[in-house]
Parts: sequence; structure tokens; C-alpha cells
Amino acid sequence: MSTFEVLSRFGTLALIRHAVTVLLFLLLHLVRIPVVLVARVIEGVMGELDRYATAQASREPRGPINQFFPHESTKEARHA
Repeated sequence: MSTFEVLSRFGTLALIRHAVTVLLFLLLHLVRIPVVLVARVIEGVMGELDRYATAQASREPRGPINQFFPHESTKEARHA
């Protein structure tokens, strides 16, 4: 069905409503593209931060964990 057939069968108002609907559909998709790109960037950064935090939390401790009492392998603990 051509534009002129739609115009003659349904009238000018129907043709305008259809055109506005199509334009709104295109506009929403154009607005959606940057939002999706930002979401993908945030997802990638969060994944890297998660990997970094997991690696940090999975490491063996470098020194004694208990900071309030001397460690058993030190001199102070053996002589106390």
C-alpha cells in the first residue's frame, strides 16, 4: 500500500500518526545506542574490578594476621 492509498483510505490524521510513530521508534533506538554502550563499558570495568578484588582476597597473607598479640614464631612469644 502506497502513501497515497493510505491517505485516501484512512485520511491525513492516520498518516501523520503513523509517521510520528515511526519517527518516535527511530528516535528511541538512537537514544538507546549510547545507553547500551555505556552499560557495556561499565560491565567491563566492573568485571576487571571483580577479578582484581578476587585476586587480592585469594592471596596468602604476607605476615601475621593477628596484630594484637605476638606471633608464636617470634622470640617474645617463646619467652613469655
